[in-house]
Amino acid sequence: MHRILVTGANGFAGQKLCKMLSNAGHHVIALTYGERHSAVQADEHLRCDIRDASAMAHAVEKAYPSHVVHLAAITHVATSFENPVLTWQTNVIGSVNLLEALRQHAPDAFTLFVSSSEVYGASFQQGTPLGEATHCQPMNPYAASKLAAETAFREYFRRGLFGAIARPFNHIGPGQSATFVAASFARQIAQIEAGKQAPVLKVGNLEAYRDFLDVDDVCDAYAKLLLFRKSSGNGKCFNICSGRPRKISEILEVLLNFSRIPITIETEPSRMRPSDISYATGSNARLCATIDWRASYDLSLTLGNLLDYWRAEAVS
Repeated sequence: MHRILVTGANGFAGQKLCKMLSNAGHHVIALTYGERHSAVQADEHLRCDIRDASAMAHAVEKAYPSHVVHLAAITHVATSFENPVLTWQTNVIGSVNLLEALRQHAPDAFTLFVSSSEVYGASFQQGTPLGEATHCQPMNPYAASKLAAETAFREYFRRGLFGAIARPFNHIGPGQSATFVAASFARQIAQIEAGKQAPVLKVGNLEAYRDFLDVDDVCDAYAKLLLFRKSSGNGKCFNICSGRPRKISEILEVLLNFSRIPITIETEPSRMRPSDISYATGSNARLCATIDWRASYDLSLTLGNLLDYWRAEAVS
């Protein structure tokens, strides 16, 4: 059994990961900020704003973890454009605060920093699955802040802390915010079926390709990477992806096939990203060669579960 501190434990992936780790018999310490913490399955609950260095240090000292998963972040690209200061303070300074707290109070802990595939940015224009050695060219404040945080983690790894970096691609499932594309589609369908929205589904760019995974597959990779600790691999970076790009229109089509009533599609310019790219997928060769991991969830099943979640929300 390990003492595992999960920051951002009340987030979409955080809640799933805490449950997975807890069910596996680990002692889970959930670190949250804000009000949504009661639903998190954990042995201990700590509340802390990671931008507050002293509070972060106190939390790590109290938790005294053997392992850490750093999920806490501003994760929405649109929000990063609207509030770049908050994004940089949370994603970069918050990460440095955690690293300093670990250096001072839990220097032997193994930390998995969850970055993002968004760091590749303009390099996706190559139109091929990208590996971890690909040059990163961020195209939005969120991606830039994640890459800066990666740099901070690598510096602390160089100085003696232990850990790895994960770059997850798009992950979906029940509980995901409707600010993300698949959840937005599912929520709108559920609202339409419940008579709370006209039978018109608003969409952005349907021609883009993205690499989607079920959130449980992503959390399974986190859990396995977390327990992979070899000195020769310290500081390594791992893509977490399927390696199979899906057109956004295909995601929409699957969800519409589950719909109980006819729905019209309408493009809404405000849903278009100012820095959108047409094709984004990665190579998971390093991940699969390092740990015993394969994506196990069928995408249509995941999308069906996502729609059922929003149907329940629509009538609650």
